[in-house]
Amino acid sequence: MTTASKVSDLRDLDAAFTIREKVFVQGQGVPADDEYDQHDRQATTRHYLVRVDGQPAGAARWRPTDKGVKLERFAVLDEFRNQGVGTALVQAVLADVRAEAPDAAQVYLHAQLRAIPLYERTGFQKVGEMFEECDIQHYKMVLG
Repeated sequence: MTTASKVSDLRDLDAAFTIREKVFVQGQGVPADDEYDQHDRQATTRHYLVRVDGQPAGAARWRPTDKGVKLERFAVLDEFRNQGVGTALVQAVLADVRAEAPDAAQVYLHAQLRAIPLYERTGFQKVGEMFEECDIQHYKMVLG
């Protein structure tokens, strides 16, 4: 069974950070100083964890910005890819964004190229030109 929920305790937050460490720092070579930032500990940032049969499988966060709501740090462990974990994560985050920030100017994210189909299936559209963050190609995507 796949469950996606907002992080409510330090153990789940640690599990989310561990997933991000494995996916971004170890797997994609993102410097740890770039992966973990001041937004991780802000009271306005919301973190999420997906479990598959009780095992931590995916993580994400969202936060308010001066442009709207930014979805960030979506990570799914390799062994759980293509099993609906990413979709469950996006859906849980969007449900909470709609509940907590219904008047946001826009909901947006920076998508790695291989994740674009997932975000398109969940209502996002590419805007602008491709750009690089941490030597990884991205597009800005906005919820339609």
